[in-house]
Amino acid sequence: MTAGLWLAILAAFGFSLKAIFVKLAYAAAPVEPVTLLALRMAFSLPVFLWVGLHSSHGAATLDRRDWALLVVLGLLGYYGASIFDFLGLRYISAGLERLILFTYPTLVIVIGVLFLGHAAGRREWAALALCYLGIAVAFVHDLGVSTDKAAVWLGVGFVFASSLSYALYLSGSATMIARLGSARFTALAMLVSTAATLAHFAATQPFATLRQPLPIYAYALAMALLSTIVPVFAQSAAIRRIGSGRTALVGMLGPLLTIACGWALLDEVVSVWQIAGAALVLGGVALVGRRP
Repeated sequence: MTAGLWLAILAAFGFSLKAIFVKLAYAAAPVEPVTLLALRMAFSLPVFLWVGLHSSHGAATLDRRDWALLVVLGLLGYYGASIFDFLGLRYISAGLERLILFTYPTLVIVIGVLFLGHAAGRREWAALALCYLGIAVAFVHDLGVSTDKAAVWLGVGFVFASSLSYALYLSGSATMIARLGSARFTALAMLVSTAATLAHFAATQPFATLRQPLPIYAYALAMALLSTIVPVFAQSAAIRRIGSGRTALVGMLGPLLTIACGWALLDEVVSVWQIAGAALVLGGVALVGRRP
């Protein structure tokens, strides 16, 4: 496979661990979603600040349009998508969250075709169909075995909003990555997201809530390193090499690791239907990864 596909796979695995860390943190202490997200972004801040300053040194100055687009994408990507996702994880399992969240490749391709003038070939549509069918198989089963369907649908709503927000971010990021470079764009967008997250926290929570048990800090730090810093740079580099649509499709590997970790670390049930759905997802990713 190409370097772009390996980078997309690395990003998918890193992002897939986020739901596990969030569920472990919720089980460790009664922490609010915005507080946990603020800790995650605060731990990530030094890296993104350094990369942003380093990559901007000697680079072309951004105009107002560039800054406006950066702000919009930063609010959509790692602020809007993250806060909706953290809220949804209060109501549904990590495996179900990941399966719903990974409807975003569908939205990326549709947004690209309808609004950005992109073309999708038969390979992309076939891969999309396999992946989406796999997600649907596992999702229907998980919904059927739930004892609190109202909570599940509330969680589904939050996570789908996260998926839409993230799809919009991916759809708009390709142009900015081409203009600014993957490292600079990612760092600046993450700084916008961090500022929005900390502002949200300051407006809604007392600062005393930052005092949390040690496991909360550990999970937030793990999210910052393994589920934020590494995958966001890997994903931006992948988008530059293979485009947002194919990166999103390869990202559908993520549910496999989340389901496995949910079973191993969270005692979540893995059913035959989930395995069947995962097999279909793998088939779709293998199809999109083949060279034409």
